[in-house]
Amino acid sequence: MRRRLIDLSVPVLDGPSEATPVEVSVLDHASAPAALGLRPEDFPEGEAISNETVTLTTHTGTHMDAPLHYGLVSGGRPADAIDQVPLEWCFAPGVRIDVRHVPPGVGITAADLEDALAKESYELRPGDIPLIWTGADRLWGTEAYRTDHPGMTRESTAWLVERGARVIGIDAWGFDRPFASMLGDYRASGDNGVLWPAHLYGRERAYCQLEKLARLDELPAAHGFTVACFPVRLAGLGAAWSRVVAIVEEPDAA
Repeated sequence: MRRRLIDLSVPVLDGPSEATPVEVSVLDHASAPAALGLRPEDFPEGEAISNETVTLTTHTGTHMDAPLHYGLVSGGRPADAIDQVPLEWCFAPGVRIDVRHVPPGVGITAADLEDALAKESYELRPGDIPLIWTGADRLWGTEAYRTDHPGMTRESTAWLVERGARVIGIDAWGFDRPFASMLGDYRASGDNGVLWPAHLYGRERAYCQLEKLARLDELPAAHGFTVACFPVRLAGLGAAWSRVVAIVEEPDAA
């Protein structure tokens, strides 16, 4: 057997698909000697080691949201920050759930998930990492990426968590429906239950979500692979960047 790794992450960069800017200040190899109180000739080839200062949010690029992101309390106890998420949650069998038929702005239902899994003859097991496949990553690099995607609902999120999911991923800008869709419904109805219902379910039962996944179409099958999604250990914060990788075991070539 040989092991193939599939990168399910988007790059961290400034561009139209991010709602907030990414600012990078570079101390290059030529300028670094002076910053260290030295001269270029003090280094081989006149080059010191470089450095970069990056300003961005914890929700930039592919990232994991911890229970603390949803509220101060989860399941009746203080919500865990990202550095408190159990590592076991972040390395587990994955299952791709195909909901590409759900239009942008529409909520993904529990029935959508059930139907997709039934088509694959797969039953969720506790600890599985479901990856919600909307196809929205094809818009990465455009402004439409932030707005043209469906989203999870409270019902569909609960359906997964109640079956043992602790981490749920999606290949879209956000986990819930786009902000404009939720805001339009709220202004029309006055019902604040339409605002981030999937996120806020995390106040009832702890779970983490991965946002801005990519390349789910490169997975060779809907299941039979492992997901590694360890978040950066940002102490006491509600989210952190994650390099999400699918690990696929394949037979050696004859």
